[in-house]
Amino acid sequence: AMAAGSAVRFKSNYAVSRRIEPFYKGGRVQISRDGKFMFCPCGTKLSVIDVETGALLHSLEQDDQEDISSFVLSPDDETLVTGSRALLLKQWSWRENKCVRTWKAVHVAPVAAMAFDSTSTLLATGGCDSTIKIWDMIKQYCTHNLKGSSGVVHLVEFHPDISRLQLLSSSMDYKIRIWDLNSSKCVAVLDGHFSAVTSLAFAADGNTLISSGRDKICMVWNLKTRESKRTVPIYESVEAAVLLPEQGDFSQLGVKKQGLHFITAGSKGVLKIWDVATAACVYTQPVPFEPVESKEEASERSLTHCMLVPERNEIVTVSVEHNIVLYDAQTLQLRKQLAGYNDEVLDVKFLGPGDSHIVVATNSPQLKVFELSTSHCQILYGHTETILALDVFRKGLMFVSCAKDKSIRVWRMNKDGRVVCVAQGLGHAHGVGAVSCSRLKESFIVTSSQDCTIKVWNIPESLTSKAKAALMSSPEILHAQVTERGHDKDINSVAVSPNDKLIATGSQDRLAKLWSRSDCSLLGVFTGHKRGIWCVQFSPVDQILATSSADGTLKLWGLQDFSCLKTFEGHDASVLKIIFVSRGTQLLSSGSDGLLKLWTIKTNECVKTLDGHEDKIWGLHANKQDDMVVTASSDSSITLWKDVTEIEQEEAQAKQEEQIMKEQELSNLLHEKRYLKALGLAISLDRPHTVLMVVKAILKESDGRKHLEENIARLRKDQKEAVLTFLVTWNTNSRNCHEAQAVIETLLKHEAPDSLLQYSGIKSAVESLLPYTERHFQRLSRLLQASMFIDFMWQNMKLSDAPQQEDVTL
Repeated sequence: AMAAGSAVRFKSNYAVSRRIEPFYKGGRVQISRDGKFMFCPCGTKLSVIDVETGALLHSLEQDDQEDISSFVLSPDDETLVTGSRALLLKQWSWRENKCVRTWKAVHVAPVAAMAFDSTSTLLATGGCDSTIKIWDMIKQYCTHNLKGSSGVVHLVEFHPDISRLQLLSSSMDYKIRIWDLNSSKCVAVLDGHFSAVTSLAFAADGNTLISSGRDKICMVWNLKTRESKRTVPIYESVEAAVLLPEQGDFSQLGVKKQGLHFITAGSKGVLKIWDVATAACVYTQPVPFEPVESKEEASERSLTHCMLVPERNEIVTVSVEHNIVLYDAQTLQLRKQLAGYNDEVLDVKFLGPGDSHIVVATNSPQLKVFELSTSHCQILYGHTETILALDVFRKGLMFVSCAKDKSIRVWRMNKDGRVVCVAQGLGHAHGVGAVSCSRLKESFIVTSSQDCTIKVWNIPESLTSKAKAALMSSPEILHAQVTERGHDKDINSVAVSPNDKLIATGSQDRLAKLWSRSDCSLLGVFTGHKRGIWCVQFSPVDQILATSSADGTLKLWGLQDFSCLKTFEGHDASVLKIIFVSRGTQLLSSGSDGLLKLWTIKTNECVKTLDGHEDKIWGLHANKQDDMVVTASSDSSITLWKDVTEIEQEEAQAKQEEQIMKEQELSNLLHEKRYLKALGLAISLDRPHTVLMVVKAILKESDGRKHLEENIARLRKDQKEAVLTFLVTWNTNSRNCHEAQAVIETLLKHEAPDSLLQYSGIKSAVESLLPYTERHFQRLSRLLQASMFIDFMWQNMKLSDAPQQEDVTL
């Protein structure tokens, strides 16, 4: 099946090249004033994101492992403070990821809100204990304790004009309080909201304030008279109101005349622009999805936060679904979207002609398409319930999703990378759990459902011809050509053969079946797995089907006679996905234990086990070039793996060649009696035995002890440390103890005790040298005694023999 000339390179290892992990799990988000960094709470951590690349730079994590209840970055971008449920405040040098100071919040309940003043020197904390504290960040003490709010203080803001020394706050009684910091007294109460106040925005003159609330209104206040000037009905629960800058052209957003305008973000999930003077909405953002009707308040599309980032000329929104979107401030054109949290990830595939994107099914009705180079994430609306599986056609432009909503959708990526839905298929009676695309050209799709049926859907010409596809306004409706009841239990997987003529299915009923594509007639059954089958895959080159099962095994089957050819055992848990790599000569499998395994088919062995996830790996796909793999798991993370076989082989070879060169050099040095060089080289090669040989060679020379002393003295400290660890080993053997003792003697003679104590590992070295040295000493003493006894005997023997000898001489 394979050209003999092109040798296949077996893979031996993959390394993680990138992870797409949750970085935001809810709460307020802040962007640095310079527009470069974004700070997102993520449970016990605070993520620092590079806005340009979307990459996670680092996570600030509190040692107490408590969730962060609030945080704030100072206006000068220097000081970051976090508060946790442990009632401690922490100040971070966030660029270095270091906590520089921790102090007690003196609140008796967690801090719910924080704000800095415009000079970055005063910090206000609003607590769940209905008090507000103000901290002098330079002198590090609490300057004010403001009492009188009711319930949780969830909003604190300093008046931007520092000379006024005012703080505004709001708590559970829905009133806005103005505190005079000279007298520590509440000097005014702005009463008008009937629900939680969600944001406060000050106009440039410092005398106009706009407040937004969940009571579906925004209020305009005159801070001089401390009375309300106007109520603007917004008709949705408002989470944020942001004033547009008075300078700047916002004519594309309906701003036609001078005067204050503001943006609102809330439960309907769209941005709106309002004119303060007339209380009229002058612009509503068009959306990629049908806007939510009022009966569905607080849907997953609602926005929780909105901010203006002047430095980037962008407006940023945050949604309940943890998506962060950056828009051009003048036009509200979408510039970038980052997905902060993917729930369980159920499937993932490479996408785009050059595999530049990945498409991801997370535990939600929306699909996410990530551009790998920028982290920009498109969110595709269409399905109404959780998407369960995906498959991509060979060219990488069209793909299919199937969902619990009993439907399938066909999507196409345009030249500019934008993805649109071009068709929808209806007809299954239950959720659609598995899907597979035709392999040769974009001609059909196979799906399987919990209704135990498989369906084959033909793709009409109109979808694949470029010209017609461009004209389409709404998705075409597809109907299945063939429907077949395939199994008695859930069908977990379907696959199409490389020549498009066969279909394989794998089911919870422990069977895999082979069907003819044209009429769905049953060709044969593969029996042998002891538990449900999770995945079926055709070999790209041979007449072979691979299956994986909840029984922890992978099996290969012959398509001719349905016999089991091989079984691979090694996973301790269900094997959820398998793919062929290395032109069909190897398999990759993923398990519910979070492990990936690489198998070589010919030898039946598991070449490598990769531990990349904490939970079940549902998604596994290789790119067209076969040098990258993407995995997706229930642990909410997506991992990209790079094939590092060649790199590792080259490194190993280079290392080996270097070793051979050094060994050659070493034997030359010994031959030329250049002992100091030889010692240095043997130490660098980390060869205790070779170093010992060099020491023995030196001691054999005439005046060897003196030579040894000279050579040892000339070594660097780190080399002496190495020799010290080596000689501890030599000293354990009576054959080499003399060399060991000779070197110790040299070290003791030439190194001051103080400098010896600085040696790394000196303590353990001395501890193990002592008992062995004592033993050698006792052995030598016994030897000495024995030799003296022999001497004595010899003398006596000589004496007793003396007379006879005289006789002889006579």
